[in-house]
Amino acid sequence: MSNLLWKSLVVSPAVLGATLLVSTTAMAAPSTTTQVSPAKQLGVSEVAQQPEMLAQTTIDQVNRYSNEGNQNNSQSQVTSVSQFSDVQPTDWAFQALQSLVERYGCIAGYPNATYRGNRALTRYEFAAGLNACLDRVNELIATATADLVTKQDLATLQRLQEEFSAELATLRGRVDSLEARTAELEANQFSTTTKLVGEAIFGVTDAFGGTNGNNNNTVFQDRVRLDLQTSFTGRDVLHTRLAAGNAQAFALANNTGAEGTQTFQVGNGAGNNSVRIDRLTYEVPIGPANVYIAASGGQHSHYAAVNNPYFFDNTDGGNGALSTFASESPIYRIGGGAGIALNVPLGKGGGILGNSSITAGYLASNANDPGLNQGLTNGSYAALGQLNFSVGDRVALAATYVHGYNAGGGSLFNSTSVNGNGIGPTVGTNQANTLLGAGSSNSYGVEAAFRPSDKLSVSGFVSYHEVTGFGANDDFNAWSYGLGVALPDFGKKGNVLGIFAGAEPYSFNRPVAGLTGNNVPYHFEGFYKYRVSDNISITPGVIWLTSPGQSSANDDAIIGTLRTTFTF
Repeated sequence: MSNLLWKSLVVSPAVLGATLLVSTTAMAAPSTTTQVSPAKQLGVSEVAQQPEMLAQTTIDQVNRYSNEGNQNNSQSQVTSVSQFSDVQPTDWAFQALQSLVERYGCIAGYPNATYRGNRALTRYEFAAGLNACLDRVNELIATATADLVTKQDLATLQRLQEEFSAELATLRGRVDSLEARTAELEANQFSTTTKLVGEAIFGVTDAFGGTNGNNNNTVFQDRVRLDLQTSFTGRDVLHTRLAAGNAQAFALANNTGAEGTQTFQVGNGAGNNSVRIDRLTYEVPIGPANVYIAASGGQHSHYAAVNNPYFFDNTDGGNGALSTFASESPIYRIGGGAGIALNVPLGKGGGILGNSSITAGYLASNANDPGLNQGLTNGSYAALGQLNFSVGDRVALAATYVHGYNAGGGSLFNSTSVNGNGIGPTVGTNQANTLLGAGSSNSYGVEAAFRPSDKLSVSGFVSYHEVTGFGANDDFNAWSYGLGVALPDFGKKGNVLGIFAGAEPYSFNRPVAGLTGNNVPYHFEGFYKYRVSDNISITPGVIWLTSPGQSSANDDAIIGTLRTTFTF
């Protein structure tokens, strides 16, 4: 770039000077951008950076150029200086502009027929004019027609060059400096296609109430996830996520299942901070459809709209509700693993189907196992179909159907891909979860979200499940429902106050492991996410569970949690 610039200055330096005619402060109007983590935006290795001040200056420069280039200030080529409504024939630069436009065709104006010569150029605007002039000069040189530049034009342009000599010198210095800094960033960046998104959760939590308080102690738990997000086209994304943690759920009563399980207490490998890949998925648009492919760790909530804003966190952990139950409908936790899904719009705007789409997905729990009654099609799987409909950005509705097959017992709502290694179900009572043997299930759900204002969001779900066991006395039905109210920006921008109530998955008249309770296990939850900074949030909250294990004979449980989330 610098060689080309010097060559152009030698051949016709005044042409370059004329592009700066618009303002004497063309290069003195930097824009302001919000600073973000260098590692997050550019994938730069923290170890290889220069001293802090120089590194920050470099990032600021790149941020300015990139943000200015993304602004909506597109230009269109003009063919006559008379098209510039804000340049008058009485202006001293009129003849120079007329020559550049009509003889050389290298100055661009705006679609509204203005040249905006009474204000400072942004770097993006200057780059557009400079590029046009450079192209034209190079064309004249290549075709040996440089003599088209008349003596009169040269004299006029010489005057412009002298007046803007300081700006030209600044330009040369900044171009050279930018090239050096860009080379430094390219040499030290993590990857040209991959960025690292991390989340670390610290949770201090305890259970109170009757025997629950006696059976549990205050614990300090953690979970860490590092997500390598790779894009090859700018529209696709490959997630390679590593996870480790040591969080375990509380024992609330004998055989109560997974009631009150918190989001950071699932998907943590073996529970001893061992590292594993808990998600390996690829998402890409193909025609009008969005395609989701999971090689490992796939979940229905990755690709299907759960319609539970402020409670659901797409990283399943650190920024939404405290519990897995309040974060999403249990219907999305039936099955998981490897498979494929599609999301296809049904309309192009307007009409009854204008804001509708259909989602279909298939996830197999043991797709990698070549054994008998295993694999992609013969082992446990869950197939989902969902119809989505929205009214603007205020109302969202979804109707969901999931057909599941379990090849050999286990749990219904275990999100298999999340809770591998025998960790157990993630939501609901044992009566609603336990599958005594092979069987199939048909589940039906409705999810809705309503946002009457920017400061209020209401969402909820209902799900019904029919399980048909292949063994004797293994047929049962299960229900679940919940309603949440969220107040975003409560007290401070970025904060969220959330209140949720509902019934965790339960099943009546089904004795499992000696339990015959027929009380509804209600779940009440309140939390307040306080945003300390763009990268740190603290969330205190309380979960109150009635009739754990569907039995009023069990003491109510109260779980108190202080969750701190670091994102980077």
